[in-house]
Amino acid sequence: MRRNWAWHGLKIAVMITVAVNVFGYAIEHLWNWLMPAVFGLRTITFLQALGLLVLSKILFGGFHRHGSGRHGWRRNMEERWSQMTPEERERLRAGMRGRWSCGGFEPPADATTAPRQS
Repeated sequence: MRRNWAWHGLKIAVMITVAVNVFGYAIEHLWNWLMPAVFGLRTITFLQALGLLVLSKILFGGFHRHGSGRHGWRRNMEERWSQMTPEERERLRAGMRGRWSCGGFEPPADATTAPRQS
């Protein structure tokens, strides 16, 4: 059993190393191809590209657990749903129907059917 965990851990470490190198390489070459020509900036090294990767992850992606993703949302929604009264459930359904349904759109009563002329 322990050998299986070691093998699994080694595979994960190799995949992470490959992913970091691929993303670093892609960022470095995209930067060096686009930024000097478009904005007149200097070229960057591989380590600077890795720094940009980490910086963009911090600024735009954050560091959060990916395990709670979709299933975590579903579990939270199921808990909220079970605690709602029937009236609250119907209000939520009606709100979702109004927000997400594709059919059944009715314009306001005071709106004209003819398009406006500019």
